[in-house]
Amino acid sequence: MLRSHCSPAGSLFSIGCSLKSSLKHQARFVRSRSVRSYSFPTHVPKAPVYAKLGGRKAPDSTAAAPLAGPWLIVGLGNPGKKYTGTRHNVGFAVLDRLASQEGITLEKSKTKALTGTGFLAGQKIILAQPQNFMNLSGQSVGQLCAFHKIPGERMLVVCDDLDLPLGKVRLRAQGGHGGHNGLRSILQHRQGSQAFGRIRIGIGRPADNEEVADYVLQRFTKGQEADIEHALDETVRTIQAVLQLGMDKALSGVR
Repeated sequence: MLRSHCSPAGSLFSIGCSLKSSLKHQARFVRSRSVRSYSFPTHVPKAPVYAKLGGRKAPDSTAAAPLAGPWLIVGLGNPGKKYTGTRHNVGFAVLDRLASQEGITLEKSKTKALTGTGFLAGQKIILAQPQNFMNLSGQSVGQLCAFHKIPGERMLVVCDDLDLPLGKVRLRAQGGHGGHNGLRSILQHRQGSQAFGRIRIGIGRPADNEEVADYVLQRFTKGQEADIEHALDETVRTIQAVLQLGMDKALSGVR
């Protein structure tokens, strides 16, 4: 699974070029096909609480017992309008949706990330979109964890996954990077500790003869809109479930 974005010194343009070059170096080739662009909609529906709760907001007494400090919710992607709405940026799309739903404003911070704070399911949350490209995401995440004293059990990372079917959402309490360079960078800045939650969103595999580097940097096709819309909403509900019920109970509903 390939999600490679390197950023050598230089302009954003050169960073973007090297990002694509890094992906091409590892890419598999499959049949090329034409695609229609799809950008994530600006309209953000109010996502219901996790499906396991029957579509109704559970009383506060069901919420997971809060630990000390806030939750850090990280969405992975690449900065800049060029990458908005691309397959590799579904992590950003989820945070945009959650921020809009909860009235949270994402702003520049000293940690090289867009961040915003608020409350969800009775828990304080910090939303973060690293702005130093996928391969270096761990720099921002490491700084945020250090500054806010975030333990691994209170961090969730949302990212794309080439090896999951389109629209499939998978929650895990911990694990390796699975070939995802954003997760790899985070692990490096956590001294290899795998003890943090992650939510992967399936973006599927490219067709024969299509480069993975091109595929992940394309927008979703018109025919994929419904699946990805459902996945974004399901991911928001999954985040709510983890904060409200705790990781163990949330895992029973997302496999």
